[in-house]
Amino acid sequence: MTIELPSPRKVGMVSLGCPKALVDSERILTRLRADGYSMSADYDGADVVLVNTCGFLDSAKEESLAAIGEAIAENGRVIVTGCMGNEAEVIRARFPEVLAVTGAHQYEAVVEAVHQAAPPELGPYLDLIPQAAADERGIKLTPRHYSYLKISEGCNHACAFCIIPQLRGKLASRRVDAVLREAEKLVASGTRELLVISQDTSAYGVDVGYEPRDFHGHSVRTHMTDLARELGGLRGPDGTRPWVRLHYVYPYPHVDAVIPLMAEGLVTPYLDIPFQHAAPNVLRAMKRPANEAKVLERLRKWREICPDIAIRSSFVVGFPGETEADFQYLLDWLEEAQLDRVGAFRFEPVEGAAANTMPGVVPDEVKEERYARIMEKTAAISAAKLAAKIGRVLPVIIDEVGEPDEDGDVGATGRSQADAPEIDGAVHLRQVGPEIAPGAIVDVLIEDADAHDLYGSIPTMGER
Repeated sequence: MTIELPSPRKVGMVSLGCPKALVDSERILTRLRADGYSMSADYDGADVVLVNTCGFLDSAKEESLAAIGEAIAENGRVIVTGCMGNEAEVIRARFPEVLAVTGAHQYEAVVEAVHQAAPPELGPYLDLIPQAAADERGIKLTPRHYSYLKISEGCNHACAFCIIPQLRGKLASRRVDAVLREAEKLVASGTRELLVISQDTSAYGVDVGYEPRDFHGHSVRTHMTDLARELGGLRGPDGTRPWVRLHYVYPYPHVDAVIPLMAEGLVTPYLDIPFQHAAPNVLRAMKRPANEAKVLERLRKWREICPDIAIRSSFVVGFPGETEADFQYLLDWLEEAQLDRVGAFRFEPVEGAAANTMPGVVPDEVKEERYARIMEKTAAISAAKLAAKIGRVLPVIIDEVGEPDEDGDVGATGRSQADAPEIDGAVHLRQVGPEIAPGAIVDVLIEDADAHDLYGSIPTMGER
């Protein structure tokens, strides 16, 4: 007798926002797959569509609402989750037909909403599927060779322009042994680059008193430095060490202890530090530390210890009360700081942020003019720093291999250790061999550069 198994229900996912939200999407889909659901790559094939929203800025909220509207128009059965889920009344006012609305990282609530909207088709041959533990990773929405590793949720800061604590709560650190087990599994399954993310990576463990946990027979503190050291000690199936890239690192004093780990090769020489501004008046108004002079001195010391360290940051222009003198101070600071990668944002009010009621609103045309000036300044700094790399041989992780051109040559695109995926530059390779595949880490001779990217080839033995 032939047993006809029921077809699994299918779930579609639209994931918006930052890498932290992407990790939430991966975990939700992993839980649903363990419950017997399969994934749909399009609207037509889905029994229900999840939209993981972003609610950080008003423009992000509009993008989220547009995505919800598209999902409703294309499918009709939509569940909303993520940061904008905290504004359920706004979502339901625009789209009363949504099936459910849940907030950020509310995994159980999302899964329960899917169960109600499209009950899983389980039977005696299917309900033996093992359930995914809360700290395990399964489905990946990133390429196989790199993975985001979220170490905490929430934030204890009260920055005037930000509502993240309202959306995601106070800092809640994950157990360090759970983080390390997840990283170990990722590396064992082919991850070559771990991207450590949170709202405030430097504060990891402060909420639990940096409690120690046992990992493979030795004690590890719930602390950024200890975690970074342990991650740098992991090895892939071929014995190679993964790149460990630290994001959202506030420049607390203990960050200094991570720089020697970079010099030793345990941690990728890269720090993503959200400076936001440099002028003391603006930093105070933002409710952020105003120690820009000390930061410059620390940058010099970091570069003495690890000359190849790359610093990326982001800055807000046009914050309420920002004067022309404040903005010029920022430009001068950037000239001295010589940051490797810089992003800039025009200040944008977001509902619920303290900055919305501050005096000294900067006109939009002034914001645009300042934005253009800061991008011109940072592009010139980047171009000079990249030009200085011409002639060097750098390790590059391959992200994509192209198709042969009319001459049969195959190019590839990758990233140096100074480049995080999606946000920084790229390294473009010419004439790579058939052995080169995504995830490979190869030495590349840098032959040219522009303001953002590097160009090169795999060197011959004589060029190394």
